Amino acid sequence: MALDWGARRIGIAVSDELGVSSNGLPTLQRTNIDSDLRALAETIRSRRIEKVVVGRPLHMDGSAGKSANLAERFARRLAKRAAIDVVLWDERLTSWEAESFLPPRRRSKGRVDRAAAILLLESYLAAQKP
Repeated sequence: MALDWGARRIGIAVSDELGVSSNGLPTLQRTNIDSDLRALAETIRSRRIEKVVVGRPLHMDGSAGKSANLAERFARRLAKRAAIDVVLWDERLTSWEAESFLPPRRRSKGRVDRAAAILLLESYLAAQKP
């Protein structure tokens, strides 16, 4: 499962058991940290997710800024709440790439976040293959 973490929304994508294909789930509209973690932990439990990849929004030069630090903190809290392995993964340009391939009439923020989560997951899965 991959999460395109954001302050207002979290894009969600899951892969099949073999890690071949990725599909987006409905974007989570953030309310508060406890509700967000509860909803994600329930999705993790119900879908029998084994690992979560959280996008780490780095600057173009690779340095971490405020958003990256907040994503890291969120990842730690999710790992503890859901008792699951959480991996941080570079998400530079995923939202830009998601916007670029979605037709203009389908570029709602939730759809872009979902597409970015799919791209994030596909990037992580590709890097795991020998």
